[in-house]
Amino acid sequence: MSEMAFPALTEEVAIGTVPQPMPQAKAPASQAPTAASGGAHLLVRDLWKAFEHGGRRIEVLRGIEMELEPGALVSVVGASGVGKSTLLHVLGTLDQPSRGKILFDGTDVGLMSAAKLASFRNQSIGFVFQFHHLLPEFTALENVMMPGLIARIARKDCALRAEAMLVRVGLAERLHHRPGELSGGEQQRVALARALLLSPRLLLGDEPTGNLDTKTGQAMHDLFFELNRELGMTLLLVTHNNELAGRAYRKLRMVDGRVVEET
Repeated sequence: MSEMAFPALTEEVAIGTVPQPMPQAKAPASQAPTAASGGAHLLVRDLWKAFEHGGRRIEVLRGIEMELEPGALVSVVGASGVGKSTLLHVLGTLDQPSRGKILFDGTDVGLMSAAKLASFRNQSIGFVFQFHHLLPEFTALENVMMPGLIARIARKDCALRAEAMLVRVGLAERLHHRPGELSGGEQQRVALARALLLSPRLLLGDEPTGNLDTKTGQAMHDLFFELNRELGMTLLLVTHNNELAGRAYRKLRMVDGRVVEET
């Protein structure tokens, strides 16, 4: 691995929300995985999120009630602008709700201090966005190492973990390639490996295959299901892709700021 100086190790680097300085086997829907101890139990009660815009109060989330069992793989669909991404950001503690509770394995995350919440988020929640948000000057291996370095894991151990995860997502031959040398699907696999480095108990995906072609997106869908079965983590995926949404073990729809179950 090249001995490059890493950027300031902020939480935004770890989860992939740093602005980019440069351009850049199928499981049947009826077969749910066995719930594993590694998956988070998420309980959401009366969750609201409102924004002030032009002197008006806009309510995006309106009293959401939902529960995710450990090891569940759940999709969320709905029209553009209905609040799906806002929901993911609030559930992932990237944004605070206007009111309501989010209980993560029985713990109210709203009562955590800012420092404790940042540490909790880095180690317990993984994020995969529509755009990979990889740092262009660093290799795939170095990008995947970021959350571990934030958590102060020894560099050597962090590199070993990152390599193992990249191998698992099919990138054994791409460890030392930079994002610009990777295809779109490979870039998104690096982003997924980064999200999984610290074995989060909850993985949140916001249109994770939205920028991929059909064949590459299908391969990513298969990978989500494989990892859900293998690792037992809880997955919540926001998507416009009907094929992915239909394969999830539960399908939720957002309507008028609320979540309803689809059968």
